[in-house]
Amino acid sequence: METDGVERWTMNGRTIATAALRQFTKARVAYLRLRGQTPDSVAEKRVASGTSWDEFCDTLKAAGAAIVFPGTPTDPVTQAEGYRYLSRLTRAGLEAFVEYADPTAPVLRRMIHETAKMGSDNPDNHYLNATIDGSLEYRITGTRGTVDYLGFGTQEGNYGEGGQMPTTGYVEATELAIDDDGRFELILSATEHPGNWLPMTPQTGLLIVRQTFADRTAEVPAELHIELLDGATPPTPLTAAQLDAGLGKASLLVAGASMLFAKWARDFAQHTNELPMFDPERSTKAGGDPNIIYYHSYWRLGPDEALVIDAEIPVCDGWNFQLDNHWLESLDYRYHQIHVNKHTAIYRDDGSVRIVVAHRDPGLPNWIDTAGHECGAMTFRWIKADTHPQPRTRVVTLSALAQLD
Repeated sequence: METDGVERWTMNGRTIATAALRQFTKARVAYLRLRGQTPDSVAEKRVASGTSWDEFCDTLKAAGAAIVFPGTPTDPVTQAEGYRYLSRLTRAGLEAFVEYADPTAPVLRRMIHETAKMGSDNPDNHYLNATIDGSLEYRITGTRGTVDYLGFGTQEGNYGEGGQMPTTGYVEATELAIDDDGRFELILSATEHPGNWLPMTPQTGLLIVRQTFADRTAEVPAELHIELLDGATPPTPLTAAQLDAGLGKASLLVAGASMLFAKWARDFAQHTNELPMFDPERSTKAGGDPNIIYYHSYWRLGPDEALVIDAEIPVCDGWNFQLDNHWLESLDYRYHQIHVNKHTAIYRDDGSVRIVVAHRDPGLPNWIDTAGHECGAMTFRWIKADTHPQPRTRVVTLSALAQLD
């Protein structure tokens, strides 16, 4: 991609900054101890004085810079959705880092869903997250259900920290021993366990579960529960240190994610209405599923234009195409047909597919609705594909659609 240099600089810069912050934190702790203070006592003063809250609010205000990032569309729809996006990230961050931040009492919850989105969230996915600690051991129990794809991944860090989020372990339902009733148990730990095991490292901080539907109307999602391997424990009472850290991480999520994806949108716009392959290494480091190849880009259409995408379909576990808004939020799939997948697509006689993106229904198969948007991001993805054929794109007038071969 033409943006490789920019993104590598961005990710490497965040990594360097994170490493420097960790070193600063260690030095600060040593300094405080010399002065007869502790991080806990400092946090107590910060919370009691209102400093923690003030800094949280200041960071949220600063996050507004992403909405006016160079190249960002200034139309009312994009701007309104941008500020709503910041409010959604704030809600997701507070739930993750204040409400459900205790790794000794983990909770599987939906951080990304119909009204909280980021990073080109997959409309076919039912995402679950839990805050965990790589120095502890966990057990997931539940039923497999009939959802088309079920995968479990552990990652270093979390969305509220800078730097990268490399995968520390990954396992799919097809690799698990599951009984005749569909029940199973999965152990998460840094040391290997017999049976179903999901690796962690001491640096692991996040569990991500992806349930990918082919047909939401017929498939049953997995039912899952997580607890410490030694048994469930109630959450500990909230401390000033936990609140201070949680507000900091939540605000960093809002500021960091919004700016990162604003840069991605700008870079994707360099190949508007095309679908180049996204670097798999960059995707995995940013928290993407290692079994998926992505084609990220940008789309923009006039009132009487259509984007035509022709794709050969490889042997794969699944695939889909989706439209996003400028902020890399999937468009509202509850009320609009904004994506198509392996199950819902209508195929041509040779097994290929033609997808038509247009502002109004052209009366052709695989129409993707722009849902009132003039532009935005878009994603094509293959899941565990044997090959990765390049989707072909072209922009035509609506009147010319009927003449296409």
